[in-house]
Amino acid sequence: MADVIKLDSVGQYNQLYGMETLHPLVAVVDATEISQEPPAHMVLNYGLYALYLKQTKCGDLRYGKQTYDYQEGTVVSFAPGQVVETQRTEDIKPLWQALVFHPDLIRGTSLGQNIKQYTFFSYASNEALHLSDEEKDIYRDCLAKIRMELTHPVDKHSKRLIARNIELLLDYCMRFYERQFNTRSRVNKDVLVKFEDLLDAYFQSDLPETQGLPTVKYFADRVNLSANYFGDLVKKETGRTAQEYIQNKLIEVAKQEILGSNKSVSEIAYRLGFQYPQHFTRIFKKNVGHTPTEYRGAQA
Repeated sequence: MADVIKLDSVGQYNQLYGMETLHPLVAVVDATEISQEPPAHMVLNYGLYALYLKQTKCGDLRYGKQTYDYQEGTVVSFAPGQVVETQRTEDIKPLWQALVFHPDLIRGTSLGQNIKQYTFFSYASNEALHLSDEEKDIYRDCLAKIRMELTHPVDKHSKRLIARNIELLLDYCMRFYERQFNTRSRVNKDVLVKFEDLLDAYFQSDLPETQGLPTVKYFADRVNLSANYFGDLVKKETGRTAQEYIQNKLIEVAKQEILGSNKSVSEIAYRLGFQYPQHFTRIFKKNVGHTPTEYRGAQA
């Protein structure tokens, strides 16, 4: 395995590609302008935010257990703390444009306050964004505006303008992902059907008693999606978060147990994966308006 290259600063990133550092906290890099090729096989530990628009099929990228083969017009993004392995095809000249920025750049800005809403930074590599020609033009235009600011002498407006232009690019990426969710509606519905089947299977097994309450990550792993992408898909298709969807199933199963058995509330709570019956009672009352005991009495 290749040595891990830590990218904790924009300067380190620029050094990797032999580029001049115009700003210590942000860079726009075009593969056609780099002065040195990094190793064909790299493992990068990001301390930066990064977005890449890949314009050629140029190799493989591995993030976690997933391998993704770059296609033309693909955007992939990474956040601080992510480790990414890349394997470049030696005989192909890569074509890409990248934006990288340090978390310090957005501290105290509206982007810094809202950065967590851009959940695609935590999507897996096989959930990348595929752009149309028009969308690629918008992406490049946003990068051009950021680059223009980097060549402008730094003044009191620089940080805010750069952060706003990055925010504009990320907002466009959110829009593009919305479009992609729509165009993949049939595939998404297949994921929902599988999610429903997995939910049923979970509560019909002894997993709640041995593993506890099911998590969004548990189901995301079983449909081969990252938790963030899976959650966004469920919200887009159902209007509910994945956690709300799980909780609704939990309440549905709880109602069946309460009315269809003579089990005590404590027995039902443990059967559903709760550590404490009081927690089950609180969740049930919040969703149904009655405690489990009141609900059983009202339906008797």
